Amino acid sequence: MGLFARDVTVCVLSSGSAGNCTYVGDGHAGVLIDCGLATKQITERMKAAGLGEAPIDAVLVTHEHSDHVAAAGVLGRALRKRGKPAPFYMTAGTAQGIDPRVMPDGIEPVKAGSTVAVAHLRAECFPIPHDTRDPVAWQVHVGDITVAVITDLGRPTQLVADKLRRCDVAVLEFNHDEELLMNGPYPYWLKQRIKSNHGHLSNRQAAELLDSGLGTRLKSLVLAHLSEENNTTDHATRGARAVLDAHRADHVQLRVGQQRASLAPFTVRAEAW
Repeated sequence: MGLFARDVTVCVLSSGSAGNCTYVGDGHAGVLIDCGLATKQITERMKAAGLGEAPIDAVLVTHEHSDHVAAAGVLGRALRKRGKPAPFYMTAGTAQGIDPRVMPDGIEPVKAGSTVAVAHLRAECFPIPHDTRDPVAWQVHVGDITVAVITDLGRPTQLVADKLRRCDVAVLEFNHDEELLMNGPYPYWLKQRIKSNHGHLSNRQAAELLDSGLGTRLKSLVLAHLSEENNTTDHATRGARAVLDAHRADHVQLRVGQQRASLAPFTVRAEAW
């Protein structure tokens, strides 16, 4: 290992339609990707995961839906009160669409396709198809390690597949099983929104995206944003595992994000900076 090798920690604090938040850091710098559950929950889940003292140097926001940004205002004030204010990076469209009641201080506008420096980390955002003003997914580069959170997109795209191919860790949406959705309790208009090209990825679509974007670098895959009403862990895992098996990617660790509790944090070794 090189002189500057470090463990990159990834912790999916919450994933689902009631709140999304993921931590990525290396002990010297770190970011939250989205902040869709209460600040108290973010704090408690980080402490429970052994990350109570982990640095939060920025919050990377994907879009303005409340399950991704609900805590922004309170979280921003809490970080500032602790003497560690953090910028909230988001597109102009996202900033325009946020509920004013949760608007954070310290918004830093970004354009899809741009990269920002957060201490020695690099955070890159890229466009995804979702029914909001200007949604993005984020990749965080720590040395030679790339971690991406790719959720809330209605269809696979070539750009997303290209980005996925360069990932060491991917938190990837497996939102719903198509049959469970169509036979489930949601009203027709909501079913149509979810399955639209600007809604959410089904297990089938996510598996297709994984199949086209699976690269040799991938070490850990977290299935994310599973619907509690229209999906099951077994349904989602079956689709992802079939792709990994077809590619003989037995080395990829497969996890499933949870809504009501954080996943145990895991690490990937980074060097080369």
